[in-house]
Amino acid sequence: MQIFGIGTDITECLRIARMIERHGELFITRVYTDVEIAYCSTRKAATQHYAGRWAAKEAVLKALGTGWRRGISWRDIEVRNLPSGAPTIFLRGGAREVFEKSAIQKMHISLSHCRSHATAYAIAESAMAPD
Repeated sequence: MQIFGIGTDITECLRIARMIERHGELFITRVYTDVEIAYCSTRKAATQHYAGRWAAKEAVLKALGTGWRRGISWRDIEVRNLPSGAPTIFLRGGAREVFEKSAIQKMHISLSHCRSHATAYAIAESAMAPD
């Protein structure tokens, strides 16, 4: 296996809190999947978890080598937690198409957050190096 791409992102938790405060459910349902909403909304520090998932989505797009482009939506990238608690990435739609066309076989993700910031780091692995 070879590294196809890496991505990292950091976001201010206060920024996400303000977006939620300003736009409410419209923002949350536009950016996060039902699974992510269910997870984050049950956490004591929900904003930090939402910010972590925001950062993860950005990091995954960078690892895919696409950034935001037509055909990929926020909800195409979903952070799920394994029974162990470790985060994992589930892709659908345009993000899944890029993943498959690029022959990426595995996407690794790491998240971290505190009161002020959330960060994520993604690594895409492929059987072959990118062009």
